[in-house]
Amino acid sequence: MSPGRRGWLRAIGLGAIVLALDQVTKQIAAARIAAGEHVDLVLGFHLADVRNKGVAFGLFGEGEGLLILITAAALVAVLTFFARDPARPGLWVGVGLLIGGAIGNLADRIRDGSVIDFIDPPHYPTFNLADVAIVVGIAVVVLIQLGTGEDQAAQRPET
Repeated sequence: MSPGRRGWLRAIGLGAIVLALDQVTKQIAAARIAAGEHVDLVLGFHLADVRNKGVAFGLFGEGEGLLILITAAALVAVLTFFARDPARPGLWVGVGLLIGGAIGNLADRIRDGSVIDFIDPPHYPTFNLADVAIVVGIAVVVLIQLGTGEDQAAQRPET
């Protein structure tokens, strides 16, 4: 199997795992926690059933159709970027996390008109596993891009 094909399969597989974990945990939280209820955990963390109609921190809460289009465009952009070099070591991890998280939140938005958030830390907005996957996925892609730039600079002959 070619390295590029292997990269695609790994990214899609990781995306599917992230999507499944995200959807299962959201449904468990929604079924077990009443709206407005908080379940105490450790270190000030709570579980809660919060419906987010917007994006990060509830921004653009009234633009449901626009948010669906933006998410779809972002997914196309990520997949197009990945298609340029799917064999790049580790890139499949960032892309898999991004697509799984984005599709998880997109599925909520299409199905319910809002995203289910349930992890409620102290002094920070409530979020979900898809949000974590998106943030970590972006970090992985950025770090790989930065590392690639350094590798290319190291391979250039000095003049």
